[in-house]
Amino acid sequence: MEYYNKEMKIEDKHSEILKILEENARLSDREIATLAGLKESEVKSIIEELETKGIIRKYKAIIDYEKAGIEAVQALIDIKVIPERSTGYDNIAERISKFPEVKSVRLVSGEYDLSVLVAGKTMREVAYFVAEKIAPLEQVRNTVTHFLLKTYKENGEVYGEEEEGRRLRVTL
Repeated sequence: MEYYNKEMKIEDKHSEILKILEENARLSDREIATLAGLKESEVKSIIEELETKGIIRKYKAIIDYEKAGIEAVQALIDIKVIPERSTGYDNIAERISKFPEVKSVRLVSGEYDLSVLVAGKTMREVAYFVAEKIAPLEQVRNTVTHFLLKTYKENGEVYGEEEEGRRLRVTL
């Protein structure tokens, strides 16, 4: 982490605190203050402001469900939609977002318009959700489902254990 002097701009203070929280949201205000070179009271005030403004939306754990022995299936659904004249993609994206199976909805460039991450207990459950809830929506023109088979890295966290002494193969 970088250390800043007392003349650090407020945007830089916010940015530094956000970087620290993104790396480890369980740090205390005191620990964050030490890393950022700020006073603990200032850090507490900034974090409260960021939460109030909705910049910090939630604190969340990254869980390796496979390691925990919990069966979970995730899929990326690419969706081609007909945008509405006045709202574009917003209404259909908002409608899809309301389904409890949906973890994220993003507007993307390329052949498809929306990329939706969904979760379920089985592949059949996810496939049923797409066929019965997403595909029939009036604005939806086409879907493609990609089941996630293995996670190697999520939110900056690398999954899997490194074998001690294991070396990468060198090729020429």
